[in-house]
Amino acid sequence: MDVFWHQRDLRVPDNRGLSAAASDGSVLPVYVVDPDVLGTVGKRQRAFFLAGVRELKRAYRRRGSDLLVRTGAADEVLAEVVAEFDADRVVYNEHYRPARRNRQRRVDEAVPTESSVDLLLVDPDGLDRRYENHSRFYDDWQAHHKLPPVEVVDGDLADVIDDAPVPIVDADIDLPAAGYEAARERWERFLADGIETYSDTRDDMTAAVERPVGAVSRMSPYIAAGMIGIRELWRDASERHAAVGGDARRNVQKYRYELSWREQNYHLLYYNPDLLTANYTSFPNPIEWENDPDHFEAWTRGETGYPLVDAGMRQLNEEGYVHNRPRQNVASFLTKHLLTDWREGARYFAKQLVDHDPASNYGNWQWTASTGTDSVDVRIFDPVAQMSKYDGGADYVTEYVPELRGVPPSKIVDWPTLSDGERAELAPDYHHPIVDRDAAYERAQRVFERALGKR
Repeated sequence: MDVFWHQRDLRVPDNRGLSAAASDGSVLPVYVVDPDVLGTVGKRQRAFFLAGVRELKRAYRRRGSDLLVRTGAADEVLAEVVAEFDADRVVYNEHYRPARRNRQRRVDEAVPTESSVDLLLVDPDGLDRRYENHSRFYDDWQAHHKLPPVEVVDGDLADVIDDAPVPIVDADIDLPAAGYEAARERWERFLADGIETYSDTRDDMTAAVERPVGAVSRMSPYIAAGMIGIRELWRDASERHAAVGGDARRNVQKYRYELSWREQNYHLLYYNPDLLTANYTSFPNPIEWENDPDHFEAWTRGETGYPLVDAGMRQLNEEGYVHNRPRQNVASFLTKHLLTDWREGARYFAKQLVDHDPASNYGNWQWTASTGTDSVDVRIFDPVAQMSKYDGGADYVTEYVPELRGVPPSKIVDWPTLSDGERAELAPDYHHPIVDRDAAYERAQRVFERALGKR
């Protein structure tokens, strides 16, 4: 018998480690509630994870088995399980966050183990160590074969019953339904009414309000928790890509392409374990962060006086999710217009997001902060121009910033450039900008050019 150790792979279908464990005989599935590891994610995501563990337990019971739930340090718990059930080894899927890598190493030292690459479509070990931008990474990654999903292992599961309760964590928001079935249902909705228009709607903020699942997939919470396999998504998207033509094919290809950004961020984390704490790019001079605590607090509350930024932060606080376009804008505004260290924003996202994924969160924060990989030395999003282009009718902004409802959309777009008197007359309960648009933009340009040694 083998023990299969579930981590961030809360599913039975398309689970490569589970399939490998079952290939030699009976397999006993185990989940270890490790407070130290769960403490690295926010309460919202912790609640979602544990709801996923409960769904996983139900999935095993439907298959005539059960998920053993044990609490403690993984190396100690798994050694005890191996001894109790006279198991041959522990099999697990590799995960790349430093805390999880360290935990995996301790398990390797405690019991015989075997690991599988399950989290990604392409094993980072098969790619070069460093790529200067996404284009170079994508060309190399695209050329690699993508493995198909693996079969469910119904007949090879241990005949066990476990009554240990899964801890319950209360979140301060409504969470998505957890588990593989919920993930698959959402994916089917997107395949039916979204993927063939994805490229055209992914940045349309009106569509994001009217069709939150359709304009984009909203699969990120399930991917981050491993409640659905990435190979399953790639297979379905690739089959659709081969079956359609014209605009539909272009739209589906865009979705497939976007999956490569997650792959690159994990590639970065695999080769750079300090990605979560240290600048990826080396600067000849220090970045002169301002780190104004009042500005940071205004940003977290969605009270900066920049409507697109505030709407994004309020969506984050209310839903544990924020659409990708405002997600980029809120990160750029914090790191450039407010000159706050990207690590502050990344940690706040980690606390608030249900879909927090360590590689994607920290990799994307570094990209936006111009400390990561990019083809541009200093990238600064102008939140006024961005709103004009993507939410010109203010549909998204007024969904989350009720103080601006009834204000003409053109005035909302131009809010940071209006006079104090006009703003007070139009929406007396909404905030004035906490920094001047042009001055903050120019200051950020100067600071980063000095850090780069260009001034």
